[in-house]
Amino acid sequence: MTSTPAGDRFELTPADLAPQLSPDRLGFQTTAELDPLDDVVGQDRALKALELGLSIRHRGYNVFASGLSGTDTKELIRRLLEVRARLEPTPDDWAYVHNFDEPDRPLALRLPGGHGVRLRDALEQLLDRLRHDLPEALKAKDFSAERDRLGASFGQRSEALFDDLLDQAKRLNLNVQRLPNGVLNIIPLKDGRPMEARDFEQLGESERADVERRQKEMGEHVAATMARQQELMAELHEAIEEIVRGFARRILDPLFDRVKADFPAAPLATWLDRLRDHLLDHLDRLKQEDEPPPGDLNAQIRRADPWLACRVNVVADHSHAEGAPLVVELAPSYKNLFGTVEHDVNLFGRVTTDFTRIKPGSLLRASGGYLVLDLEDALTEPLVWKQLKRALRSGQLLTEAYDPLSLFSAAALRPQPIPIDTKVVALGPVQLYYLLREVDEEFAALFKIRADFGDETPRDEQGEHAYARFVARVARKEGLPPFTAAAVAEVICFGARAAGHREKLSVEFGEVADLVREAGYWARADGKTSVSGEHVRRALDERVYRGDRIAAKIRELIREGTLRIALRGQRVGQINGLPLLQMGELRFGWPSRITAAAGIGQEGVVSIEREVELSGDIHNKGVLILGGYLLHRYARQHPLALSASLTFEQSYGWIEGDSASSAELYCLLSALADVPLRQDIAVTGSVNQHGEVQVVGGINEKIEGFFDACRLTGLTGTQGVCIPRGNVSNLVLRPDVIRAVSEGRFHVWAVDTIDEGIELLTGLPAGDLDQEETFHYRLDRRQQEILSLLESQPTPAVVPHVRQAVVGGTPAPAPPPLPGERG
Repeated sequence: MTSTPAGDRFELTPADLAPQLSPDRLGFQTTAELDPLDDVVGQDRALKALELGLSIRHRGYNVFASGLSGTDTKELIRRLLEVRARLEPTPDDWAYVHNFDEPDRPLALRLPGGHGVRLRDALEQLLDRLRHDLPEALKAKDFSAERDRLGASFGQRSEALFDDLLDQAKRLNLNVQRLPNGVLNIIPLKDGRPMEARDFEQLGESERADVERRQKEMGEHVAATMARQQELMAELHEAIEEIVRGFARRILDPLFDRVKADFPAAPLATWLDRLRDHLLDHLDRLKQEDEPPPGDLNAQIRRADPWLACRVNVVADHSHAEGAPLVVELAPSYKNLFGTVEHDVNLFGRVTTDFTRIKPGSLLRASGGYLVLDLEDALTEPLVWKQLKRALRSGQLLTEAYDPLSLFSAAALRPQPIPIDTKVVALGPVQLYYLLREVDEEFAALFKIRADFGDETPRDEQGEHAYARFVARVARKEGLPPFTAAAVAEVICFGARAAGHREKLSVEFGEVADLVREAGYWARADGKTSVSGEHVRRALDERVYRGDRIAAKIRELIREGTLRIALRGQRVGQINGLPLLQMGELRFGWPSRITAAAGIGQEGVVSIEREVELSGDIHNKGVLILGGYLLHRYARQHPLALSASLTFEQSYGWIEGDSASSAELYCLLSALADVPLRQDIAVTGSVNQHGEVQVVGGINEKIEGFFDACRLTGLTGTQGVCIPRGNVSNLVLRPDVIRAVSEGRFHVWAVDTIDEGIELLTGLPAGDLDQEETFHYRLDRRQQEILSLLESQPTPAVVPHVRQAVVGGTPAPAPPPLPGERG
């Protein structure tokens, strides 16, 4: 059968099947001539919202960015914020230091940007000077002379005490003997000589009692003298310590004065004074710096940093920053966002920690600037969402040990909270935004601004130039060969197809970047120094081939006749629909036979898929609309009386969508009017009750799927696809399909109404109910015949209803089971 005049009226030209883009109009030879793309394309609405949210520093004006997807999402936001952050002031540093009053509550010090590391280094240098200069000072002649003078003075006082003790002994006729170990031995005298033991035994009782009395009295004097000697030793030690403190103060005061001059903030100056006093009070710790013996485990366990109080833990460092910080958190876990307090467990199970083990998180590091995170990832991490809301609501960050099981709570510190001014840009799907607004009343108060990024931009001169610059950026960044203008034109066509509209371009640049990389690979494989349009087309063909196994198997089943699809001739009550299958990146269409059976009766239209529960609500709605069309078209002057069934033949999976409702209607009308339909034309499109054909999705894949099936069995020159006219703007077909159309071996028709489709599929004018030799006249005459037959029966005719209906759509019926698989 050849194309009818009506068919010629609806047929599209090759120019209608894809964007018309000449490489010459792009204005360059290769992308090496272009500046890489650094800005964002076609997102004015989202950029204004983002600008507002970032400019208002008031608490709660955080931004939820939706509509972005792909691996380049965070990179896009980073580039948007990078320029802005560089022009903003650098925030202050924050550091934790020792709290001399409550050691388990470290103090947080605010310092001007970049001063945190400077303070840490200054105190390290101060300690180094103290370690070196104080021992040297204690070895100096001045210190030795002063110490010797004190020793001599205290020695004289000690000797004077001993002399007084000897005088007391002489008065009591006793002698005091100083033993080598420092013990004083009291010996009674007889005739000026020390009394022997036998002399003592020869004494009378009264004489013995007198000796014992005098020895007791002398013992009291000796005890008092020994106590005074201890006091003198303590005084000597204190005097020497005071000399050491004096020498240390001569060293420390200039060092601390210099640090205080460099860091004049009042809170820091107060803390430095406390630190200086602490050092003066603990100068003896200089002697503890030697490493304990390797075998002395107890000494190793007891050993601690003698200069811990002098350490500075800089948790927010902006010493190398240019402007405000920008942190892109790739893994928004609790520790990564809020930081933690680490701890050590020694061989004996003892848990230790200190303020130097406080580790900052990205929320603190980004304070005064911007933090970018994937909110969907953050919500899946334990405790993160609750703590994030608390920090954003209060404007303070409390760093705690991340210990969900409370295993080490005894060793936990309680650091002083740090005020934060972090602008959070949360990325996520739009569904997550509306879900959180619905279930979490705090979400709207914390994320007041939504930046809704679209997925397309107009395919005008500006959009095409931006695509070319994007290709230049990817090629230059990843070391790929430059792309010719023809290659960029192919990439632009891919962008139009990805956008689903010939006058628009997709801004899902992740997919575009993948195509650029793959085309660059094939150019290098060919040994070329630039990427041509052929390389881009090969990358697209290879991509299709990699995911085409299931589609190829379906075409094989059609060629073998396992799937009974008629691609030639005419049939009553039968038509080729075009379902679409999408599973991940796999997306293709194929012909599916739809049949209708009609007879005398008043059962209405029965959907077989609905009867066996293999169809969805939208699908069922599509055929209910068919009933509305029948009433609108044929039941104005007399009731309808029909009994018919509709089904997708050899379909064994779930069916949903309404994009085959026009094909369903053509098939049903053919069965009711007993008029054959062309089998070399596949049909897609939804329909309303007034017979207007409406647009559907996946139009390119559906046309190409039917073309591939026809080419496999042999193109006849009459085959083609009937689509809604509203879908013409969505056409971006493969070059081989366009070439077949230009050669007259394949056709694409576009219709606005069911009447136009009837004329294309039947070769008859659609006409009206009262116009003889038209399609609607034949169908109405057939209805009147059925009514006459029913009126002759005992049961009167009634207006039938459509019991259930199924309309193939997007997504459409699952492909039939392959040989060896269960249906």
